[in-house]
Amino acid sequence: MVEDVRIGIDIGRVIMAATDADGRADTSFLRGTDTNAMRTPPNEDAFDVIRELVTRTSGHVWLVSKAGPRIQALTRKWLVHWRFFEETAVPEGNVRFCLERRDKAEHASELRLSHFIDDRVDVHQHLRGIVPALYLFGHQRSGAVVPSWLTHVVTWAGVRKALLVRS
Repeated sequence: MVEDVRIGIDIGRVIMAATDADGRADTSFLRGTDTNAMRTPPNEDAFDVIRELVTRTSGHVWLVSKAGPRIQALTRKWLVHWRFFEETAVPEGNVRFCLERRDKAEHASELRLSHFIDDRVDVHQHLRGIVPALYLFGHQRSGAVVPSWLTHVVTWAGVRKALLVRS
């Protein structure tokens, strides 16, 4: 991986683990108490792989998440609680929020992102043509067809293989 690689990463169900067995729900974080939200663990290997990405890209890693004001504050609290910035070396200033999923495309364009990791096909549809390398993260609903223009990575070990092992 070369230094001109610039990576965007979603937070919910990508960095934060899903809260149900099928890998889809994040309602306990979204609708539960703040205390319960802090119990939401990071996805296995997420911090390790993100730290490797930060190293390999000279710090060109951003978190880009859709969230309203309450969830933005809760997410920032979660990142501090889990020592995300210390564990990954992502600068605290490299966190972006938007109110609509489609607005992730504006951040991607402004940041000149070359790669994006998100768990939603609809987000990737907005990024298509803006970000050259798109990675659909996590388990998708049964019977879902992953478009051929996306690379499906189910786990952070898969992200490592797709972005770090090949380079």
